[in-house]
Amino acid sequence: MSRKAKEITLTVEERAELDRLVRTHTTPKRMAERGQIILWGAEGQSNTEITERFRTCGARISKWRTRFVKEGLEACSMNHVAGSRVSTPQRPSVRFCRRLMILLQKGYAQWNGRLLGESTGIPDYEVCAVFRRYGISLQRRRSWCISTDPEFTRKSADIVGLYLDPPENAMVVCTDEKPAIQALERAQGWLKLPNGKALTGANHEYRRHGTTTLFAALNVATGQVKTGHYGRRRRREFLDFMNEIVAEHLDEEIHVVMDNLKIHKPKRDHWVKRHPKVHFHFTPTHASWLNQIEIWFSLLSRYALTGASFTSVRQLRQAIDDFISVHNERAAPFEWTKRYVKSVIYISNY
Repeated sequence: MSRKAKEITLTVEERAELDRLVRTHTTPKRMAERGQIILWGAEGQSNTEITERFRTCGARISKWRTRFVKEGLEACSMNHVAGSRVSTPQRPSVRFCRRLMILLQKGYAQWNGRLLGESTGIPDYEVCAVFRRYGISLQRRRSWCISTDPEFTRKSADIVGLYLDPPENAMVVCTDEKPAIQALERAQGWLKLPNGKALTGANHEYRRHGTTTLFAALNVATGQVKTGHYGRRRRREFLDFMNEIVAEHLDEEIHVVMDNLKIHKPKRDHWVKRHPKVHFHFTPTHASWLNQIEIWFSLLSRYALTGASFTSVRQLRQAIDDFISVHNERAAPFEWTKRYVKSVIYISNY
């Protein structure tokens, strides 16, 4: 004996909303069909009658009638579909993982569904279907950088404290170098296509015209940047750049955030002794993200260097100076944050 269909009673508002879903031509088809099922059910039609009119299975009609009785109009929304179809990938068996690891150790450093299909004699679409079922991706690569500095907490707290609460009557600057910036001359121009359209681009070939090293210091409070161009990256170039910064701020204390490069922290630092108002703050190892100048270097590469063409080092330096002038006119301090990401490393015994 078949179960009795759920009785549906509609309010005036529900009937009006269902009529709107069914009649509006922009409503997705499956939403409109669900609304029609509910309307016919409210008119007293049986599941068998609705099944014949829709030419579908009776289980589908019964499912949406039951859901509407329990959930109301939410049962007809697209959000219900998205929520009902989300599933957690199954965990692959130990035997499957062992066979996969043995196979991946032979022949190739990078595998895909086609190569695995050829090696196992299984059609590649079946291999890909198995990977989708288990949520396995052979192409995906993740990277991470974990600081091994034993004084990470103290050093990072010191630098973050400078950003959030800088000392009074003092300037905080972030300093670093961008070495060996290449002056590359690329063949650029316009290409007219047969259909009349024109494209601009660059030839894959290029000529080298030397390199330059850029020293940069970012004022954390204003966002403005001071730079210096040098041919090499040594201690003497670094001190020359620092002397320029000190000369512009003789009456202020200067707190300098920098990394642990050898030219920044020699064993005997006579320069620091002669400049008691300058205080160096070193970032922990493998924690360059603590230095705000790295953010500015990424802007420099993106807007002034990537894809550009230079016929000489002089032209390259001029392009960098032009970008700095434009940047400093509209400079503002970075809203610097670092989102905490919980890193979990899985060690498999397969």
